[in-house]
Amino acid sequence: MSQSRAPEKQGETSKEKILASGERMFGRFGFDATTSRKIATDAGVPVALINYHFGSKEGLYRAIFEKRSPAIRDQRVVGLQLARSEADWDKRVELVVKALIVPMFGLRNDGNDGAFGRILARELSDPSSEGRGIFREMFDPVAEMMLDALAECFPDWTRAEVNWAYQTMLGAMMIVMMDNGRIARLSDGTADSEDPETAAIHIAAILTAGLKHRDRGQTSGS
Repeated sequence: MSQSRAPEKQGETSKEKILASGERMFGRFGFDATTSRKIATDAGVPVALINYHFGSKEGLYRAIFEKRSPAIRDQRVVGLQLARSEADWDKRVELVVKALIVPMFGLRNDGNDGAFGRILARELSDPSSEGRGIFREMFDPVAEMMLDALAECFPDWTRAEVNWAYQTMLGAMMIVMMDNGRIARLSDGTADSEDPETAAIHIAAILTAGLKHRDRGQTSGS
């Protein structure tokens, strides 16, 4: 509703208002449950302006990714470049893990209440996402770089092992990105996804150890 609208910036255009409100609404309700009317009400603009600026609800959704995803991709590329330049193997594995999760966990501290992080996590698991092609177009190229970096760290692993390791890392990342307070509740507040820096330290340490010490006895021939 209109009371959830963030304070407007002076001189903010209707297009900027729609982008910000779309990010909030998609982050809160997901793509299917978010209507153009909800977004327009939150932005305080006529519904017709959504189609005028973006063509459709999906056009707005895609525009949010086009605006926000380059920074995440750039951070991952820089993180992978740093990892590949690291001579120490233990440190290199850790840096590859951090290149994946740190840019995402940082989204929980962004200026729109972590909404884009939730959008990303939902899109990754949404059965309709393949039809939209957003991850294929905007994130798969960097995912291929991540897979290559993992393969370089573990040259004796099969391609399947590398891919399953990557998917496991994504799964751990998504749990934190989509957390609604359950982590804090179960831990009596000792672990909290609202502290993404600490979460990144713990998750990176666990994933790094898992990669380095996994038993390949049942998978090396896959």
